[in-house]
This record gives sequence, C-alpha cells and structure tokens, in this order.
Amino acid sequence: MDFSRLQATSKIGDDWIYPQPPCLNFGWLEVDRDPAHRIYWEEYGNPAGEPVMFLHGGPGGACAPVMARFFDPKRYRVILFDQRGCGRSEPNVASAGPAVALAKNTTADLIGDIEKLREKLEVAGPMHVFGGSWGSTLAMAYGIAHPAHCATLILRGIFLGASEDLLYLYQGNAATWADDPYGLTEPGAYMKYPGEWAELLSVLTPEERGDVMKSYKAIFDMVPANEAEKERQLKAALTWSLWEGVISNMIPETADTGKFGEADFALCFAQIEAHYFANGLFLPAGHFFDNIDVLASIPIHIVHGRFDEVCPLTQASRLVAALRGAGSEPVTYVVTNAGHSAMERENALALTAVMGGLDPISG
Repeated sequence: MDFSRLQATSKIGDDWIYPQPPCLNFGWLEVDRDPAHRIYWEEYGNPAGEPVMFLHGGPGGACAPVMARFFDPKRYRVILFDQRGCGRSEPNVASAGPAVALAKNTTADLIGDIEKLREKLEVAGPMHVFGGSWGSTLAMAYGIAHPAHCATLILRGIFLGASEDLLYLYQGNAATWADDPYGLTEPGAYMKYPGEWAELLSVLTPEERGDVMKSYKAIFDMVPANEAEKERQLKAALTWSLWEGVISNMIPETADTGKFGEADFALCFAQIEAHYFANGLFLPAGHFFDNIDVLASIPIHIVHGRFDEVCPLTQASRLVAALRGAGSEPVTYVVTNAGHSAMERENALALTAVMGGLDPISG
C-alpha cells in the first residue's frame, strides 16, 4: 500500500511570506520585587514602525524568534517577551521552582508587566496587541484594562477559559476510561486523539482520573521526597506538555513537538498552566462577556482553526456573536482549515494576511 501522496504535514514550513528578521534589541526588565521578577524581551522589524505587542500562549509557552515572521518587518516594530516564570524570564519555574516563580504570577501581574514594558520601550500611543490561545485571553484582559492603548486586537485560537472549556481539554471520559477507553460519555479532545489521551491518563491512577487537572496539580505541588517522586513529577510535566503540543496540530503524526518534550520547557509550561487553570485564570467568571462593550470598542480580528481541539471553534463563535451583538459589526472572523497551532500553515498565512490588511495606526 502506497500512502506517499497523502498530505504529510499541515505546518507552515517554508511558506512564510517574510524571512526571519534579525533581533534589533533585547534585555530584561525588572517588573516586581520579592521575588524580583525580571521579564525577558526582544524587538524585531522597524524601530520606527507601528508597535505590535506579541503575547505568547500557555500560559508558560514563552516566545521564539519565529514569532516575528507574521509581520512585515518594514512596517511593524514587533515586541516579544516571555511572561513571568517561563522562557528566559527570571525566576524560572524549572530552575527556581514553583514556590518562587509562581509567587506574584497572576493575570493582573502580567497586565501590569505589559504596561511596564510599553513604558520602558517608549511606546507612546496605541499599539496592535497580538495573541493566540492563552495569548488571546491575556490580550482581551489587557484590552479591557487599557482600551486606549489598543489600536487593534489580533487574536488566534480564542481561549475563553471557562470551566467547560477546560473540562473538554483535560477531563473528557477520564473518570470511566479504565472501564471503557473508547466510551464517548462526555465531549472532549480525547475523541480525536485517543492515543495521546491514553498517554495523558497513564500518569494517573484510576482514582486520580476523576479530576485530571486537580490530580496533575497535586503532583506538581508536591515536594519530592525521593527519586521516584521526582521522576513522576517530571514525567507528569512532560506528558501534560506533550498532550497540548501534539494535539495543537491537525496532523499530529508529523507534528514538530520540539520544545514540548524538553524537560525545562515542560516543567515551566505544565506547572504555570496548572497554576492558572486551578485559579480560574485569575479572572472573574464571565469577565469578557461582562465587559463586552469595552472589547467591542476596539477593532478585533480573529483567526481560528476549524479543527482546533485545544480551543474548539465554539469559543471563537461565542465571542464573535457577543461582539457583534454589542455593536462591533466590523469584527473580522476568519475560520481556517487548520488546527490550533499558530504554526499551522493556514493559520500562519491568515494571520499574516490580517496584519497586512490593517489600517495604519493614526497619529
């Protein structure tokens, strides 16, 4: 049987519109004390261009230079930064531990960091705020807090963070999986990724699977008393990280999971996510819909993969309906034939097209 003509990947590969731009500037900015959080930042593109504040996903996903390739380097001044506790920001969860790196690590803290970085880099007027997945959540939270500083919100893979959204991703049929791994008792991402789901549940006992997120959080919170507990904690972080890394792709068999399988990245990513998810993202329930009039006052452009199982399309559709109901008729809503990852070809090209079609920031 010859399957060689089947599409092997859904990734962007060499199809980027713009080449990788060089890093123009970088540094660390102290944003808090006790612990002394310092966030790492980089700049790309045109130093005199329209400012773009890039907000990475996770939380805990960190930034990479490739993220500057969504933008015309002649038009935009692109600012990337690693949020508290991850990437090259300090303290880092992997090296300093969660007790230190997760202290003073909330959504309000991150919103404050964006403001401090904006002031540090002398972004005087409104800026484009660009975020995907958790980055879309943070972008909207920032927009509600500081609408005057947002020329536009460019959002990919909308993550509203409601309890049902998290249950879809992490709970599914876990409670009954041991008795019937193929039972479709509850909706969830497990339906499309049964092998990866089995890996996620393999870390937990049948009893622990009654609440997957709570059980993983308990593993992350423990102080290992011996090598076996330390190994279980690392395995849990890697498994959590790879679950999201793999299923973010429409074709997981050829997904470049890269960093998701690296110990230091996984320890940051998994523990920061679990920290935020256990605390309701540090946002009031219904925060975005309670403030939909504020969001509707900002031009919003949304790209979402039709086959996204990390953040199903219903999240974006629910948000768009609310925005339009609040009077934001011009909201752009692009549904792509892609999964969740920004590196899916159709998502990457759609985001680049959106950025290319934005009206210049006036003034």
